[in-house]
Amino acid sequence: MRILTGIQPSGKLHLGNYFSAIKKMLGYQASEDLYLFLANLHSLTTFKDKDIQWQNTKDAVLDLLALGIDPKKTVFWVQSDVPEVTEITWYLSMAITTSQLSLAHSFKDKTARGITPSAALYNYPILMASDILSFQAQKVPVGKDQKQHLEFARDIAIRFNKEYGEVFTIPEPDIDENTALVPGTDGAKMSKSYGNTINFFDTEKALKKSVMSVISDSAEIDEAKDPDKSVIFAIYSLFLNSEEKVDLANRFRTPGLRYGDVKKEMLEKILEHFAPFREKREELSKQNDYIRDILKEGGLKAKALAQPTLEKIRHALGLSDFF
Repeated sequence: MRILTGIQPSGKLHLGNYFSAIKKMLGYQASEDLYLFLANLHSLTTFKDKDIQWQNTKDAVLDLLALGIDPKKTVFWVQSDVPEVTEITWYLSMAITTSQLSLAHSFKDKTARGITPSAALYNYPILMASDILSFQAQKVPVGKDQKQHLEFARDIAIRFNKEYGEVFTIPEPDIDENTALVPGTDGAKMSKSYGNTINFFDTEKALKKSVMSVISDSAEIDEAKDPDKSVIFAIYSLFLNSEEKVDLANRFRTPGLRYGDVKKEMLEKILEHFAPFREKREELSKQNDYIRDILKEGGLKAKALAQPTLEKIRHALGLSDFF
């Protein structure tokens, strides 16, 4: 089963990324044919500075390798290293209407927040479809908020195949309904866009500041607290087994618990959990040649898969084999 997924290098990885996506990738890597890319072309829709763009991509490569992505088991590359995808994007644009693109959540959400939309943002779903279809992906893990993008990719593939011949595999969504929503420090969904993240590769000082800023209710020390309504409990419990969760919930319901003490414990849990990953990341940051070789090899493997798809499309559209 060929599974494809991508991560946009738009900032530091946080607990929401780790528990909702990265742990799932590691599970796929152990048992499936996983293709993983860094969607740096997608991140250009919010481009600010070339140095920031470069650093974000470099950081994302180091982060994923440190967390356990194994280039011997997973095809791992940077999106911009496979230009076949951008050419295929143009061909796929014939199989979707402007009215459909206008309904894209990514476009509507950003324009609703007052962002002046570029053509790149408008065409974002086509590039995402090309990411999937260029590599003939069979299954694509998506969150509930990304389901529409995969539906666009399926619609485009079906319409293209109908109009020009069987070229694309129709991808199936892999939506984990049980994936927990990781709350941010303010209680909303943890997101870089909201500035409410806990970034596990931050310095210990910065990590402590984030953890200690997690919102709490106004319950007094001598009052019982409700763990089911606590953001602190929701985040802390991500690092606990079933028995430990029950113990923590009982502590919340027992008068005398101090939120500050629980936050300090949570910080220690986070540091303990990510300690080996932080150490590995530090080692990888000194191995530039090794990292370059990994990305070069991954890019070549991805190109080798995308090129036959591109040739099929060109043939179907009368753009090849003239003589």
